[in-house]
Amino acid sequence: MNEENNTAPADNRRRKRMLLLVTLGILVVGIGYGIYWQTVLRLRETTDDAYVNGNVVQITPQIAGTVVGINADDTQYVTAGQPLVRLDPADAKVALDQAEAKLALTVREVRGMFASTAQLDAAQGIRQADLDTAEKDLARRERLAGSGAISGEELQHARQAVSAAKAALLAAQQQFVADRVRIDGTQVADHPQVQAAASAVHSAFLTLARTQLPAPVAGYVAHRNVQLGQRVGPGSVLMAVVPLNQVWVDANFKELQIGNIRVGQPATLVADLYGGSVEYHGTVVGFSAGTGASFALLPAQNATGNWIKVVQRLPVRIALDPKELAAHPLQVGLSMRVKVSTVDRDGARLPQSAANAPTYATNVFDDADHQATARIEAIIAANLPAPASPRVARRGHQDSVRHAT
Repeated sequence: MNEENNTAPADNRRRKRMLLLVTLGILVVGIGYGIYWQTVLRLRETTDDAYVNGNVVQITPQIAGTVVGINADDTQYVTAGQPLVRLDPADAKVALDQAEAKLALTVREVRGMFASTAQLDAAQGIRQADLDTAEKDLARRERLAGSGAISGEELQHARQAVSAAKAALLAAQQQFVADRVRIDGTQVADHPQVQAAASAVHSAFLTLARTQLPAPVAGYVAHRNVQLGQRVGPGSVLMAVVPLNQVWVDANFKELQIGNIRVGQPATLVADLYGGSVEYHGTVVGFSAGTGASFALLPAQNATGNWIKVVQRLPVRIALDPKELAAHPLQVGLSMRVKVSTVDRDGARLPQSAANAPTYATNVFDDADHQATARIEAIIAANLPAPASPRVARRGHQDSVRHAT
């Protein structure tokens, strides 16, 4: 009995000691977690609702045509400017030949206008010379009329000749002015009719060039849905090219997490593809203007009365380090886990200053425009008069001097 009485206090002391240790352990863990939350968790927002996104460049024709060639398929890598699809060019070639012939004919017609104007200018000089001769004859006959050396009828004929010469000169002048209006202030190359014909050639050349559909950017082909012999129209999507060196991450944070996130904050990311052994470093570059539900095809109609509160998520764009992305490529749609450090909370949550947004541009279509311009200049030059050689020019000058004397 005494032994039982002696062991009971010992058990109680041992039990109290264990409870004290457990309490102290819980207290230490609580304090440690509080410190960890205060120094780490409170300054970090995480989500696993994040996915890789990127540009999906659609390949669409600008003209209607029949597909006669396909030079790329799904999963293939293509370079910028590489031809992907060819349309039947027969009709475009015929239209270009017609436009070029029309341009050549127009250049020659405008040359004829310039030559006609020069001819009418020379005709003015002839009519002026005829008038001067007629007026001199009239003056001479009027001096002789007082002496009776010439008859009154001859004097009347001289006066009529002067009147006729004046009328002929006036007609030549008016005809010259009317003809001059068609070429005034222009050269053959910049004459409106030549420019209109040149525009037709330019348009026909671009139409022919557009029978070849090049890749606007370098990337991987996806979603090819075009087939040989298919009749396609402007705007129909034939395939897509995805440049995987330009991807980013859209992290969908809960609306309760967005308050502390700012543009410029650093982020660490892990892809399910590579696991935790590969870590990416990125930067918050912007926020979506609305939640995913607000831009859905069928947005929620909360005003109908059948309302259930659902925590919304807002997409946050995170730019990745290009070097890390090159070392460990990512494809569009892959899952990511994101941690954003919110230590630095300076600045507005939605800054309105213009950011240095990336510029997307391609120059693969510029060659067609330059080639069209060069072709037009060649056609115009081929239908202009060839420059005279020095010997021919000297002979022409001697002939003009001889004619003047």
